[in-house]
Amino acid sequence: MSRVSLKSAREIEAMRRAGALVAETFRVLGPFVKPGVTLAELDRIAEEHIRKAGAVPAYLGYGPRNNPFPATICASVNEVICHGIPDGRVLLDGDIIGVDIGVLMGGVYGDACFTYTVGNVAPEVQALVDTTRESLNAGLEVVRPNARTGDIGHAIQTLAEGRGYGVVREYTGHGIGKRLHEEPTIYHHGARYTGLKLQPGMVFTIEPMINLGRPETRLLADGWTVITADKQPSAQFEHTLVVTAKGHEILTL
Repeated sequence: MSRVSLKSAREIEAMRRAGALVAETFRVLGPFVKPGVTLAELDRIAEEHIRKAGAVPAYLGYGPRNNPFPATICASVNEVICHGIPDGRVLLDGDIIGVDIGVLMGGVYGDACFTYTVGNVAPEVQALVDTTRESLNAGLEVVRPNARTGDIGHAIQTLAEGRGYGVVREYTGHGIGKRLHEEPTIYHHGARYTGLKLQPGMVFTIEPMINLGRPETRLLADGWTVITADKQPSAQFEHTLVVTAKGHEILTL
């Protein structure tokens, strides 16, 4: 197993600042997420805010050299699960959009995702969004020293599948710090009392992707965009957190 780095108090303080900028960027975007706006416009607003704060968009240029991610935010609409590329698509009344934001600030990363509803969404879609938020909270609630990563996945899976939703398996939470993706891997399904034991100073993301229908996914030809295989809507929420002596602290609240 790869080593999991425990963060120092100084690193955690830097990650608090990076996480605060991520949270602030979601608040800045909120009023613009409405029918008629393009995904590219949301991307521009987010990039301007991040750079004005003295930070760098974490996703812009991330990935393989022959196909780097081309934007600041991931913008995942309706059946798009994750890694949607913001383009000229216009948001419509009834859409949902998962916006994933990462920043590099002070040598460390912050990372979170928030699913916005656009105008008036169908009741079953609102229920999906609400359940996904509750699934993240269920995963967060079990994070404390000596709990295990499997406890997180079990809490999320139990809640979401108990309501008839599909839990995406292929995309996971991850450690984060001086690199965007570090150990450990945080699965959003699993068995209690299994996996890595949590220790104070561990910093990672929990980011469940919950589907209205089946859990299966499909990667599109652009090499980034992931959609539900059955074309049903999907929602995602994500926080970066640190394990503390008594529990945890969310760094992107």
